[in-house]
Amino acid sequence: MSAKRITMRQLREVLRLSLSAGLSIRKISASTKISVGSIQQILKRAEQFQLSWPLPDDLDDQALALKFYPRADAKPARRHQEPDWFELHRELKKKGVTKQLLWEEYTQQFPNRCYSYSQFCARYEDWRGKQQRSMRQTHNAGEKLFLDYAGQTIPIVCAASGEIRQAQIFVAVLGASNYTYAEATWTQSLPDWLGSHVRAFEFFGGTPKLLVPDNLKSGVNKSCRYDPELNPSYQQLAAHYQVAVIPARPYKPKDKAKVEVGVQIVERWILAKLRHQTFFSLAELNQCLRIFVAELNLKPFKQWPGNRRQWFETLDQPALSPLPTQAYQFVAIKKARVNIDYHLSYDLHLYSVPHYCVGEQVELYVGDKVLDVYFHGKHIASHVRRFHPGTSTQPAHMPERHAKHQQWTPGRLLNWAQSIGPDVLAWVKTQLQRKPHPEQAYRVCLGLLNLSRAYPAERLNRACAIANQKALFKLKNVKAILQSNLDQLPESVPVQAALLPQDHENIRGAASFH
Repeated sequence: MSAKRITMRQLREVLRLSLSAGLSIRKISASTKISVGSIQQILKRAEQFQLSWPLPDDLDDQALALKFYPRADAKPARRHQEPDWFELHRELKKKGVTKQLLWEEYTQQFPNRCYSYSQFCARYEDWRGKQQRSMRQTHNAGEKLFLDYAGQTIPIVCAASGEIRQAQIFVAVLGASNYTYAEATWTQSLPDWLGSHVRAFEFFGGTPKLLVPDNLKSGVNKSCRYDPELNPSYQQLAAHYQVAVIPARPYKPKDKAKVEVGVQIVERWILAKLRHQTFFSLAELNQCLRIFVAELNLKPFKQWPGNRRQWFETLDQPALSPLPTQAYQFVAIKKARVNIDYHLSYDLHLYSVPHYCVGEQVELYVGDKVLDVYFHGKHIASHVRRFHPGTSTQPAHMPERHAKHQQWTPGRLLNWAQSIGPDVLAWVKTQLQRKPHPEQAYRVCLGLLNLSRAYPAERLNRACAIANQKALFKLKNVKAILQSNLDQLPESVPVQAALLPQDHENIRGAASFH
């Protein structure tokens, strides 16, 4: 009823001063040192019970206490009632719960047998100091999730080749309840690290306020005791789930003691049991881990009542933030410099950006299907992700003179060549096929087709016929034929070569080559 413990003697005094002396509430407060709010509640209950002064003879302290405090223990006080310190310690993990509030509830339950507030706090600290060292860190419900990899790995055998690969074990532990999640991944690389986060959030059904990882290279680019530098992709995941990342300080295992103990428990209670089993796929291993993790979370605590699952449902689960509608999709964030041809290279493929970014450093956001480019935080280009060598060029990114050149296609060039003549078509088709990429032959083909502006189509077609016959595939060869009027000469009659003497002193016969 009040932050101050009210004894039966004080309760009777409040009733006397009001019902008999007729003092105001403020004067009663000044006299008894009881708050105005508590006095108002006492007088309100007295009016409900239609009490008058003097009180009835059968209304002793026990009966009076039951009227005003129905849930209180009204037995005469022989000694102080010891609170359930463990239950109080667990309640303190909940958001908004303070020692003051817990003490007030304690005094209402045991008004005649309770400690003063200072005694209550001192005895609680004394009890807490006697508990195991890990309790020195206070973990509020739904506040922290500790993450790390186990030092131990599990071998997986390839059924086809017999090759053995080592699977990494990711472990996540909630601070307040010790509720544990574990899974296997092929590597500790950034995609696997962030993917494990996403699956852990789905396992818990929500997100905490803080993530406390080790200074793993996948998550932290530059470890520092006071200001670690996070990987941009990790920052993006944190923004997607509205969580904060506070990496543990280097060489300070106590900063993540929860997950250190969690890793140890996973190694002893799960991985040790799997040492005689042979796994042939990552999915098979993870299916087995899910069963053992569920058993671990149902395993009773040794020193505390209940288990991880019960504590999770009581403490962490109600305090977790809801998951976003869409799960996070991994996006690799890389820096790249734009080349002189307004293209940048990623994974052996060239992607165009606006030509004014030549020489500038840009950021790439690379997903499974799309590659986005940002310059000074502004989105400037988007391409379909390609997984083979080549070039992706958008005409809008090109300078005007280059854009006009880009409007040509192999089909358009072949149609133009066909309109001039079949031999021109054959020459152009050969050029397009000779180059690794058709675009590399555009210039020479356009140079040939533009000759139709200076020469009639018949002459250009005959010149190409001569070039095709003699395998002349350079533009200057066709120009030379036209300039020398070779295409206008009548077809030459083959000249029979003069018969030379077969016998001569300078001519050696077949016998000379035996």
